[in-house]
Amino acid sequence: MSYLIPSYFLIIKEEDLEELRSDLWNDDPVPAYLKVENVTYDIDIAYRGSYTRKFRKRSYWIGFVKPEHCSGSREIHLNAEYKDPSLIRNKLSFDFFQDLGVLSPHSQHINLIRNDSSKGVYLQLESVDDLFLKKRGLPLGPIYYAVNNNANFSLTRDEKRKESLLSGYKRAFGNPSDDDFLHELIYKINTTHLSKYPNEISQYLNVDKYLRWFAGAVCTMNNDGFTHNYALYRNSETGLFEIIPWDYDATWGRKVDGGVMRYDYVPIEGKKANNLCHLLLQVPEFRKLYRNILEEILETIFTVEHLETKVISLHQALRPHVLSDPYKKKTIDIFEGEPEFIFQFIRDRNSYLKKHLVDFD
Repeated sequence: MSYLIPSYFLIIKEEDLEELRSDLWNDDPVPAYLKVENVTYDIDIAYRGSYTRKFRKRSYWIGFVKPEHCSGSREIHLNAEYKDPSLIRNKLSFDFFQDLGVLSPHSQHINLIRNDSSKGVYLQLESVDDLFLKKRGLPLGPIYYAVNNNANFSLTRDEKRKESLLSGYKRAFGNPSDDDFLHELIYKINTTHLSKYPNEISQYLNVDKYLRWFAGAVCTMNNDGFTHNYALYRNSETGLFEIIPWDYDATWGRKVDGGVMRYDYVPIEGKKANNLCHLLLQVPEFRKLYRNILEEILETIFTVEHLETKVISLHQALRPHVLSDPYKKKTIDIFEGEPEFIFQFIRDRNSYLKKHLVDFD
């Protein structure tokens, strides 16, 4: 099935565009219009991201005002993917996590035209909110974004006790009373004796899905993804927290600046800064489960054979659009070599992880 890349037409008044540009760090949106498939929406638009706001090609948050929804979403994110020479790492990662059975945002590349001027290829990301849950037939429950490295599932950071157990998290959906559930999760993680982990932690966390996310983060090698770049959702029916990946452009062998990250940079145990990952691997039952999950992934999903068609399809669909992207067309030579770069990373990373599976025996 071919991968179609639609065009979105952004219409914004010059004075509103100037207001947007006047302060890169201002999260207050300005009004604009967005035309998608012959429907014109009144929208609010603002820059999104942290360090990425300094790039020439910036990312956007868009909220729909009238109509209030577009394709079942009240807000979307348009990521510039400026430092990813392939433009596909984020999408490849989210689709990979979906194959693992981990909740993951839907993503779709689009062309952005602003006031009749091409702004190039963007990746549209689904917002993780109540509508995200409804689309998947999941019960409503609180959602928290991990917004900085304090979201390390620990009582401390850099050996200093945190002022709050919820430090590092922002509630994206839910009520203030829901904070008690997250507070209790982090407290239990850090105060439960390891011998009681299998029974105790399993009452607060969907351990199987967490370990699948853990294995996915280790395979794709998101160095930043262990202490932020994720969201937490508490299923109100099961009472269990699940983890959702976010911002996975610095993966598949590339750093956040687009440079090369060696295939062995992130160990098979992940980053110890994530206290939950570290503690789960101290429990024989969970350590074995993680090993088995990872071993299965390395034989089936995290292989060139499984991912080759996906990578080539995305690459071929994007190529003509990259050629007309004002921010990317000059690096087309690097873009051309990205599929093989990703394939070689998969081969090297797969081999490295298989070699270290014995560490769990």
